[in-house]
Amino acid sequence: MVSMSSCFFARAEIDGIQGVSALDKMAGHTPAVNRGPLVDSLLAAILLVVVPFGLLMPAEAAAESSRPNILFIMVDDLGPEWISCYGGLEVKTPQIDALARGGMRFTNAYSMPQCTPTRVTLLTGQYPFHHGWCNHWDVPRWGAGCHFDPNKNMTFARLLRSVGYVTAIAGKWQINDFRVQPGVLKDHGFDEWCMWTGYEGQNPPSGQRYWDPYVFASGERSRTHKGQFGPDVYADFLVDFLRRHRDQPMLLYFPMVLTHGPQVHTPAEPEAKTRLEKHKAMVRYTDRIVGRLVGTLDDLKLRRRTIVIFTTDNGTGKRFRARMRVGSTVRVVRGGKGLLTENGPWQPLIVNCPGTVPAGVVNDTLTDFTDMMPTFAELAGAELPRELLVDGRSIAPVLLGKQKDGPRSWILAMGRGAAVLDEKGVRPTQVYTDRVLRDKRFKVLVEAGRVTRLVDLVDDPEEVTNLVGSSEPEHVAAIRKFSRVIAGFPKRDPRPRYSPTAPQAWDRKPTARSRR
Repeated sequence: MVSMSSCFFARAEIDGIQGVSALDKMAGHTPAVNRGPLVDSLLAAILLVVVPFGLLMPAEAAAESSRPNILFIMVDDLGPEWISCYGGLEVKTPQIDALARGGMRFTNAYSMPQCTPTRVTLLTGQYPFHHGWCNHWDVPRWGAGCHFDPNKNMTFARLLRSVGYVTAIAGKWQINDFRVQPGVLKDHGFDEWCMWTGYEGQNPPSGQRYWDPYVFASGERSRTHKGQFGPDVYADFLVDFLRRHRDQPMLLYFPMVLTHGPQVHTPAEPEAKTRLEKHKAMVRYTDRIVGRLVGTLDDLKLRRRTIVIFTTDNGTGKRFRARMRVGSTVRVVRGGKGLLTENGPWQPLIVNCPGTVPAGVVNDTLTDFTDMMPTFAELAGAELPRELLVDGRSIAPVLLGKQKDGPRSWILAMGRGAAVLDEKGVRPTQVYTDRVLRDKRFKVLVEAGRVTRLVDLVDDPEEVTNLVGSSEPEHVAAIRKFSRVIAGFPKRDPRPRYSPTAPQAWDRKPTARSRR
């Protein structure tokens, strides 16, 4: 068990970037004290042992009563082409649309292109080239000692719990095995939980996340909830949590199991038969659950005290296509999960809190999932320790209507395919060959530390024409700009940070190919 008074992070050292985010480095920010490498190493060792997270105190100006609740909803495998307020034409999403009308809808928000990199990036505020989860690794199914290690990784939940928030999580985690680490969610900062376990190796019942879901809840052993629909089980838990803790500052993290496959009928549409009909039904049920949670906030008179954030973890599965209105045209968008084209990492992001977040705003601020950790910290009145490496920047001033634009000039996505297992453990599949950066107009693909592709997202939204080699001044300037950013990144992608857990019967074994 990792207590809040235990310490953990000091100055991170990865290829010369020491405790300073890549964003800070590009902005010219350097630590106030210039120390030699030996002193830095000694300080890191000392901090790793003695700096307590209990020292993360709320900012003095943040009174207990003024700290907002935070409800963060993240849908699984759903791109903006399925959301009405983003131009989606296949289904109607009135509850999500209402959040957008009453709040702020972002048009330049990035996740990572698939599950594991997105989730760890969101929780830590670090890019995969810092936290090491560069590719997907299904921990409950594949194991091999790999896990999201609470001794080596800080989460926004631990940060907010350290300043007095009561915290809950429901839905999908997939980066720890609860059989091996039954207390790990507590270690990561959550007071209560109600989770699908993930598909556990050699445990077939755990494959059920929808009907007859296999659920791990705080204070209970994992078990099948016969005859129940998983998304309702997770939502019921959050509704109950809101009622029980209405007088405390709350963080609720809801990484939904919807709309990931397998496609199933829902309680509202039992007649859905085909895969597409079921997918549409699942999108509509997602919208219904969002409405239920917002309605609960209204009933409990918590609406004006709760910042609701809606987003998704990556693009839709590639088998689905959807019509999407973009300006005066209608495009057919193919699902982009796992891709680095815009339909992979470009996500809906809606923030709503009546009286706090301005209503009816469409904002083109550049933001990605590394920004959530510092944003939550600022909203909650928590200070990020200088020793904690965070790549993101807070967009709280934008959410609160104090600024129209955020602090960033670029956003990043990376991480395709599954990671590789060798004798030393899990490692990235593709080292420094699978990342994209973009601003509000241009986007580059980076391979082996250099720009190999440049597209103009305004003139060429389908990303057809490669402008590398163009002599146009704006194209040359864009490549130079992104090249300067890239120069501040680590030269190699690291392995995930973890101390291996004990061997298990279901562990995946290294293959001959992985040993190359």
